[in-house]
Amino acid sequence: MVLPSKEHLEWADIEVGVIIHMDVQTFEPSYDFRKQRGYQPPAEVFAPMELDTDQWIKTAKSAGAGYAVLVAKHCSGFSLWPTEEHDYSIKKSPWKNGEGDIVGDFIKSCKKYNVKPGLYYSASCNAYFNVDNPGKVLDNNDVKVQEKYNNMVLAQLTELWSNYGNIFEIWFDGGCLPVDRGGPDIESLLHKLQPDALVFQGPFGTKSLLRWVGNERGIAPEDCFATVDFTPESFDGHDERIYGGNPFGLTWSPAESDLPNRFAKQAFQGGWFWREGEDHTLIPVDHLFDVYLKSIGRNTNMLIGMVINDKGLVPDADMQIFKSFGKKVANSFGKPLIELTQTEIINQSDKYNYTLTLPQDINAKYLVIMEDISKGELILEYAVNDFIKGKCIGHKKIIELPTNTTEITFKVLDSKKEPCLRSIAIY
Repeated sequence: MVLPSKEHLEWADIEVGVIIHMDVQTFEPSYDFRKQRGYQPPAEVFAPMELDTDQWIKTAKSAGAGYAVLVAKHCSGFSLWPTEEHDYSIKKSPWKNGEGDIVGDFIKSCKKYNVKPGLYYSASCNAYFNVDNPGKVLDNNDVKVQEKYNNMVLAQLTELWSNYGNIFEIWFDGGCLPVDRGGPDIESLLHKLQPDALVFQGPFGTKSLLRWVGNERGIAPEDCFATVDFTPESFDGHDERIYGGNPFGLTWSPAESDLPNRFAKQAFQGGWFWREGEDHTLIPVDHLFDVYLKSIGRNTNMLIGMVINDKGLVPDADMQIFKSFGKKVANSFGKPLIELTQTEIINQSDKYNYTLTLPQDINAKYLVIMEDISKGELILEYAVNDFIKGKCIGHKKIIELPTNTTEITFKVLDSKKEPCLRSIAIY
């Protein structure tokens, strides 16, 4: 039986996270590295003079987020910490006269507000070194040039993974190019320096893998199992996500459902980065809540994009959306109308058939079912009131109920072995 790590269990219970983007294009929005090969905005344009990582993390907390991933180095190559590897970094910024460290401030704020810290580092794309997916130096067949880039990547990752304490989640966008295909030996370094981190699109063999859900809309498949048939050949993220997973897969790698907080087709760079005058592209609260139902409610975590403006702050309009979203989730799922706890479920003689009856004049909106995934994902098929059917429960399944539902019957139709449910609740 394939089981999650203890870090997987903690991650699943947190449910909501944010991913934070700020780069040189925040200050020079005309910059497009794929159309301007060989040109980099000067590092001095990066000037977030009112930057406040406490404000970022307080905003994340207001949305209900329990972890935050900072994009420490995106595709431009500009580094948000004072790396020793090159000068295209925060060292050249007028902010704090080049003495600042955004990664360090972010980690401190996470600790201050009890939010788990994560770091994103793109090894596969770096315009400053003329590198693009899948981590190859372009227009150059010189092995030594590629080796120099690989060594720089390992040195930067050593800085990030050695100088800031334990990292809860490490994010690789597009995976890691394996050594046998010319990439740096990230796997060995990861297992040495951050062995307990959850790793999004990480190398095969990593203890606590996470996979991409397959889109940037935050929507998971209706049935989305945590287990997959992940192989060493899946470095590009294709095989590891196989959309709904495989209930009999040999690797525990649950999906993380990410989306920007601005509509991708209307906003700057897919909605991940801030540009002035785009408040109208913000995803409204009701839409975010629908994504919540279709991500967390489908056995994945929800990772929401958070833009930082040229002042170094989460914009006011974004702050209000995050806060209102957090309140809506809390109001909807704060206290169940009725619940069968794990103890009550265990003590029930029929462990495949459960009935919950609501008091009169109380209308149910959602049925929430949770497996005890520390024992694995065991349920393979279920039915609710005989007409709603599905396959995967996993950490959490949220089912919207028809109006005027007063009684719920939940049946396990097929399972690997006797199911182990954590709770069944109506909201």
